[in-house]
Amino acid sequence: MEISIIFKIAALGVLITLLNQVLKHSGREEQAFLVSLAGLMLVLFWILPYLYQLFQMMQKMFSI
Repeated sequence: MEISIIFKIAALGVLITLLNQVLKHSGREEQAFLVSLAGLMLVLFWILPYLYQLFQMMQKMFSI
């Protein structure tokens, strides 16, 4: 696993948090929720290959 993916996720988390706070204070709770959801989906798409690789390695290790 690359260390850069951890930094990407952390940077995105900080950016999403800032956007979320700005949107909530301006009274746009729906957009804040959508921004948070979009950030979550982006992170899931980033880690999906790593999860697939983990499951392949576990399957190979246990010879399932």
